[in-house]
Amino acid sequence: MKKFKIAVIGASGYTGLELIKLILNHPDFEIGYLATTQGSEKLSKLHPALQGVAEVDIEKVDIDEIANSCDLAFLALPHKTAMGVAKELLKRGVKVVDLSADYRLELEAYEKAYCPHEDRENLTHSVYGLIELYRDKIKEASLVASPGCYPTATLLGILPFIPYLDSNIPLFIDAKSGVSGAGKKLSDTTHFVTINENIFSYNPLKHRHTPEIQEKIKKLFNRDFEINFVPHLIPITRGELVSVYGVLKEDIEPLEVLKEFYKDEKFIRVREKPVDVKSVAGTHFCDIFASKNGKSLFVSSAIDNLLRGAEFSSLSCWQLNAW
Repeated sequence: MKKFKIAVIGASGYTGLELIKLILNHPDFEIGYLATTQGSEKLSKLHPALQGVAEVDIEKVDIDEIANSCDLAFLALPHKTAMGVAKELLKRGVKVVDLSADYRLELEAYEKAYCPHEDRENLTHSVYGLIELYRDKIKEASLVASPGCYPTATLLGILPFIPYLDSNIPLFIDAKSGVSGAGKKLSDTTHFVTINENIFSYNPLKHRHTPEIQEKIKKLFNRDFEINFVPHLIPITRGELVSVYGVLKEDIEPLEVLKEFYKDEKFIRVREKPVDVKSVAGTHFCDIFASKNGKSLFVSSAIDNLLRGAEFSSLSCWQLNAW
């Protein structure tokens, strides 16, 4: 059986490493091309954990070489940089999964939150990579926009309840993520001395993932919710816990709603007790718990921000024979 050749562009980061490990262990995939902006080194030097596992050259990005050698390219690149690479690969017939924000949002929302978009044509054809909701569309897609980590955990938790919620009352989202979610580049907030034995919010009520959550709820259910989203950084390496608070407009049994909504989903685990990050770290699962107090609804979901929160939704389409 032919193996699909995969390119990882942006192989130096945390999500790049996770992707490479998944590809190396996948029965239908093999690494066709690894690239960074600099190139010219060995994979084992870039990621010492892979010494003796895969001795692969890291190249400087060459669009033609990728097109000639690969079936699919993952772009683990910053926003704006990713769209320039994706545009050229799509021209050459290479399928693309973009892990940046460049193709997640509609044009107006993207440009308000990020920057002017330089690939509007492909933006209109991209498919949001949340497999539980867009599996059929992903099967036919040439460009998949992998969801953000916070929107993944938030949407998987709250979407089953949207029909039962009062949209006149805002949703409040309290989110906490491990430090790997901030990427490899060191900053004042990710310095060991700052984050160790500490917890703090950042970009409260103004985070760029807010419009992503709001837009997907609107597209799926045609309902407008005000979203109050507050992310926090916590002193763990990986893992993410999201708690969402809303107000019900009718009486339901929250766990039964979750079980029915996700009854056929292999990577959603409905929990009878509140969820935790240690149970999902290093896995593709999203664990969800929900309860109510009268009309008040509490939903909590946990994921691994590097696996389920980054490349999983799109890579799983291959794993589940969707592509």
